[in-house]
Amino acid sequence: MIIAALADSDSYLKWAAATIDRLAPDADRRVVVVENPVMPSEQQRRHALAGTSFDVADVAVLGVEKALASLRDADAVLVAARGETAAYLLRRLAARESRPVLLSGIPGIAFPITRKALIYRAQADAIIVHSHRERRSALELAERYGWPVRPVLANLPFLERRPSAGDDVVLAAQALVPRTRHEREHLVSSFVAAARAHPQRRFVLKVRAVSGERQTHVERWALDSLAPMMDAPANLVVRAGSMTSALDTAGAVVSVSSTALIEAVARGIPVLAIDDYGVDEAHINTVFRGSGVLGDTSELVAGRFRVAATPWTRDNYLHESRDVDAPAVIRELVALREQSGLPARRPVRSTRGGRLREAWDRRRAFGEHDPSALGVLAVVVGTPARVALIAGRRVLRGARSLTGSLR
Repeated sequence: MIIAALADSDSYLKWAAATIDRLAPDADRRVVVVENPVMPSEQQRRHALAGTSFDVADVAVLGVEKALASLRDADAVLVAARGETAAYLLRRLAARESRPVLLSGIPGIAFPITRKALIYRAQADAIIVHSHRERRSALELAERYGWPVRPVLANLPFLERRPSAGDDVVLAAQALVPRTRHEREHLVSSFVAAARAHPQRRFVLKVRAVSGERQTHVERWALDSLAPMMDAPANLVVRAGSMTSALDTAGAVVSVSSTALIEAVARGIPVLAIDDYGVDEAHINTVFRGSGVLGDTSELVAGRFRVAATPWTRDNYLHESRDVDAPAVIRELVALREQSGLPARRPVRSTRGGRLREAWDRRRAFGEHDPSALGVLAVVVGTPARVALIAGRRVLRGARSLTGSLR
């Protein structure tokens, strides 16, 4: 069996390489990075591939057409990409006469599964989730809208059960949360204060990228660039590289919602999920309700960290190995492909508009890495139309709200 992965960004590359290693260890495995506005640098690729069977030389970086062509002989393809990119790649692969098994998913914490995330990936034969709770969330959403979605359970591929050998306090930085500059400065100020309060420990600000590198999500205010860092004590350091390496010397891990918290729990490292800025879907941290690890920055400064409750861990990412069904489902789908062919998989959102719509979707996904003239034309024509459509929908929602309030 040949199983391949198409990735677009650093976090998706990390997840894709580790996932196909875990799901199909005996298969011929390939990974391709598709050229796009957030593709990882060579250094980011090296960090993302650390601990997998791949190195930088094994992973081609190709334009979308060459990337798709390179996978013509694949039996299964894991589309590991952000929403619009994933939707476009799945649509192209699904249109092939003898198409591969289509897989997709989201790296890290994906609870609750959002409608948009599922829409983009619903054309896959199977969507990989990483906890019982994520699977229930996906099934509930799919049933509500009548979408033919099949979530399959895997382990987060970078979870390790070996203990840490250090005492560092690691703050796992995230691009999206906290959301405002003020909140991000408050988080950094608290981390600086904690470092001052505990001079015998090393405090590590673990960043996702160095200056000039792209990430899966745009980071408006990098934590290491904010004013409070200017007054940081000598025992506070900034570190890039792989999270696995940071965890090897960690004695505690702090974040708002990072998957690093789950990785730390798996290794028996105490954690703290910061809740100063809210516990809601916008902060991607509702999954930690009931875990026993939520706490505010005053506890960070005091050096009080938590151990996750066992019932919570079983339902959230640390399930038993026997619960994992993704490898069996993949084998089943590959066998079906060989015996009688796979059924058609159609997108659940409208793709009307012919070649111009396809060019629009392609340009939205790949930006300047789509050099086609039709893509440029689609943006020129489509952008004003899209703005008008969104404005019209807002007006309609406002009218409905007003009508409802007058009743």
